[in-house]
This record gives sequence, C-alpha cells and structure tokens, in this order.
Amino acid sequence: MPTRCYNSIEEAAPELRSVPLHLAIGMFDGVHLGHHAVIESAVHSARRCGGVAAVLTFWPHPSRLFRPDSPVQLIMSPALKNRQLTRLGVNAVITQLFDRQFASIEAEEFLPRLKRLLPNLATIYVGENWRFGKGRLGDIHLLVNSARQLGINVVSAQRIKQNEEPISSTRIRTYLAEGKMEEANALLGYSYFAEGVVAPGKQLGRKLGFPTLNVVWEPDQRPRFGVYTVRVSGPKTEAPLPAVANYGLRPTVENSIIPRLEIHLLAPCPFGVGDELLIEWLSFLRPEQRFDGVEALRIQIAADRAAALDWFSHQPNQRSA
Repeated sequence: MPTRCYNSIEEAAPELRSVPLHLAIGMFDGVHLGHHAVIESAVHSARRCGGVAAVLTFWPHPSRLFRPDSPVQLIMSPALKNRQLTRLGVNAVITQLFDRQFASIEAEEFLPRLKRLLPNLATIYVGENWRFGKGRLGDIHLLVNSARQLGINVVSAQRIKQNEEPISSTRIRTYLAEGKMEEANALLGYSYFAEGVVAPGKQLGRKLGFPTLNVVWEPDQRPRFGVYTVRVSGPKTEAPLPAVANYGLRPTVENSIIPRLEIHLLAPCPFGVGDELLIEWLSFLRPEQRFDGVEALRIQIAADRAAALDWFSHQPNQRSA
C-alpha cells in the first residue's frame, strides 16, 4: 500500500475514519532515531492487528506563530520529512497546518476532536515529553486520562539516549551549526542530506582545475560554512559518488549574501545543469575562510581534494539517506 499524504486531519478523515488507526503524533523534525521508536511502534502494531499506521505532524513549527522573530530552524522541509516517514513504512502522513485556530484548541478538547474526525482511532503513539493543546498544557498524563474515557490506547515511548544524553532535534541542529556531521548522523540514523538542482555557474572552479556543480539549496537550519566530504547521487548513477563540497559565502571570489553549495566530484562527473541531486554530508574538513587571492584558493582546494580522498580511503560503507 503506497503512503498517502494529506494536508489536514479533515482531508484525511474520509479515507481513514473506517479503519483501525494507529497514529503517531509529533513534530518529528529530522525523523531521527528517537522518532523511529515512536513511529515504528505504530507501524508494527498496525501490521500485527491489521490496521493502518499513520503519522500526524505539523507545519510550520509552532515557534513561527509564537516567536516569529526567533523561530526554530527546521532540519528538513515537509516534503523531505514525508519521504523519511514513508521509508519507515507508514501508510499515511497527515501534515496539519499549525495556525492560530489550531493552536487555540484546548488540551482537554484535542483528543475528543480527533476521535470525532477519526472514529476508529485505536492507539496513539507519542514521545514521553510530548505536549499538546492551547498553551502546551496537555501532557502524557492528561492524554492517557482523556484516551481512557474514549476507548483509545496510548503508547508513550521513552527518550532514547546517546552518550548519556537524550536524542533530540535540538541537539542535531546544534551539531549541524557546528559542522559536527558524524555526531549529527549518529543521532539521525542516516546521513544528513540536501536535495537540489544543478544551476549554471561562473566556471571559476573549472578555470582553477577543479570543476564544480552549483546546487540550488536553501535549508532552514544551515550547516556550518565550510568544506565537507559528501556523497552525491543523481539520475545518471547507480551508486553514490564521493565528492568534496563547499558551503558558504565564497569570501575570496564573491562574498555572497546567500550561501552557495558547490560540489567537486572525486570521480568522473556524469551530471549537468538541470539534474536533481541528493548530497549526503559525511564529515567536516575545515571552516570557510578568505584567501589572499585566487592562487592561494587553488592551492587550498587541491589540499581539500587530497584530504577528502584520504578520508574516503579510510571509511567503511556509509549509511544512506
């Protein structure tokens, strides 16, 4: 059964109201290993009982509504989140608009409203620290009490820890901002990735002897500006290709306002303008810096390429996005 995606609970209700529904609820930004524990519980229960596994998530992040001047920078877009959720085997993904009307639902009314729209709601799966309802006043205790009255089961997953600290989207965002890709990937359970289309460039890399692919990519949560080892997949490859990437403002040659992602493949390049690429970020080589001139930049790019080749020569197969 292919995964169906809906833009609201109301939109999903006609197709989901008549089947036993196992519903995981949360923001699930990044769909990391902690989220897997919640979502996979719903998937396994649905398969065991012959029901449907679904995810209820939200867009935008509530901070966009309540703290518009300093919102949470999200790890991934709704489209990428849907793809990662699909890979976990859910049958449906509901992305509910988080606006003032939805935010005004009282915590005590949240579950009864959900039950009216989805009368065959069998079990809800959440993280132990999940909050809901107006003012985030609803907690797991209120959820369990409300569910009991409605004949709904609740499964609360304990937070998974790594290095004695809970795995969280906040922790992953911090690692990305610091360029700590191995640490971020360990919490995600897959390689952090970017998706974008190759756009025409100024051919400076080619003139320096290191041709690059200019990928259009505008993430919410930006990784640290600098040079990385990456793997690149696209329409003309059967397996990801090793590469070195530069993400930043290019202070030596341009000092752009908008960060750019440039990819130099460490293998023959089959890609061209218009190709849609997936770039998996593996390790941080060095921070972005300004050089005295183009020749100094060329020497450093050669050193970056050599460092990337050395890194790949010492790595086992990496996990894919």
